[in-house]
Amino acid sequence: MSVKTINDQNFKQETNSGLVVVDFNATWCPPCKMMAPIVQNMANELDGQVSFKAIDVDENQQVAQQMQIQGIPTFIVKKDGQVVDRIVGFTPEPAFKARLAQYMNS
Repeated sequence: MSVKTINDQNFKQETNSGLVVVDFNATWCPPCKMMAPIVQNMANELDGQVSFKAIDVDENQQVAQQMQIQGIPTFIVKKDGQVVDRIVGFTPEPAFKARLAQYMNS
């Protein structure tokens, strides 16, 4: 499964059910570029368990402000519409998966 790009208009609809990881990023951000293949790999591996979305903070400032994004990349983990975790900065895949595991099993 690929990472779906979302925007200010469909953010709420795209993140209100199930376990969703939203990648807040920007095209000019080196750590965001380093995270992209990790996020894509997890999207493939966890297909059906976790849904991965990406949103460009430069083009979608309304949601970025609403979610209080101060540094990128920031990953917001939502479960059934509620924010349950926030991961900021480059995170190795094993550590990222370990953080997600606690929400997948509950």
